[in-house]
Amino acid sequence: MSKKNKKSKLKKTQVEQILDKNKVSYQQFEFPTHQDGDVRTMTVDHLDIDEHHIYKTLVLSGNVTGPLVGVIPIDNHLDEKKLAKVSGNKKVDMVPLKNLLKTTGYVHGANTPVGIYEKHHYPIFIDSVAREQGEIYVSSGKIGRSVKVNAEDLAQLVHAKFADLEQKEG
Repeated sequence: MSKKNKKSKLKKTQVEQILDKNKVSYQQFEFPTHQDGDVRTMTVDHLDIDEHHIYKTLVLSGNVTGPLVGVIPIDNHLDEKKLAKVSGNKKVDMVPLKNLLKTTGYVHGANTPVGIYEKHHYPIFIDSVAREQGEIYVSSGKIGRSVKVNAEDLAQLVHAKFADLEQKEG
């Protein structure tokens, strides 16, 4: 019995299986991770990938919608007022870390718009810069694992709306 070369093909995550099922093309990526207190996070060495193309999935709760999702570049900050307005809420707040797994089914650092939509159908909003960029990286449901996917294809799959979500400096 020969050992399979692990490097050649990563075992597909549930998110990648959902993308396959829906015929959405993607590329698998694995980013280095490290322990940061009680949370495992991606290491900021992104293998020469512009970090403005790597997106984080933020889970918030709105006074009208309940849980909702904002997807923005990891080098930006989410403007909660903009997200509240575009989502029809008066106010939105980040879901506390201790409630994240219960709310989404994912741990901090592994939240993914694909998996969250598949499980919960929460409203999802993607920063409009993604549309201009074309292909973006989002988590594939495991810490350190991402998929490179076309932003329009992603938005269509998860019924997301594009909106300006970025907090402006100043």
